[in-house]
Amino acid sequence: MNFDFRSGFIASWGRTPGDFQLEAFDALDRGRNVLVSAPTGSGKTAVADYAIARALDIGRRAIYTAPLKALSNQKYSEFRGRFGRVGLLTGDNSIDPGAPIVVMTTEVLRNMIYASASALNDVATVVLDEVHFLQDAYRGPVWEEVIINLDPAIGLVCLSATVSNAT
Repeated sequence: MNFDFRSGFIASWGRTPGDFQLEAFDALDRGRNVLVSAPTGSGKTAVADYAIARALDIGRRAIYTAPLKALSNQKYSEFRGRFGRVGLLTGDNSIDPGAPIVVMTTEVLRNMIYASASALNDVATVVLDEVHFLQDAYRGPVWEEVIINLDPAIGLVCLSATVSNAT
């Protein structure tokens, strides 16, 4: 673990991480994938931010997916304020797809995987927000396809306030 990186991240975050956040940070530092199931407002996004910051720190890219264009647009704005250069890919928008962080719908990521897009070559981390959509009969297969077909060398951070049976 790079203590300097973690200390710097926590200092810039400006809060003291809780136990589940520290446990997730530890797992990410060991190269593990994480599933964070915690209530809305509890700080799940801090885990995503940590994973994204780690990717940037090693000179690689990160992808943040959301199920809806509206949520993608919101995260794009948030991340621009937090990280600076951020891209956006939805069915309607294509803004700076070569940015170090790209926010996109989960469907766009799935299509990139199937197309063997070179844009995935230098990605260290993919965040799957609202991963409980796996339970949705219509849209769930998109999450399954991403999880199954994503290069195993790319780390996954899965977030949900409502995923059932997290253990």
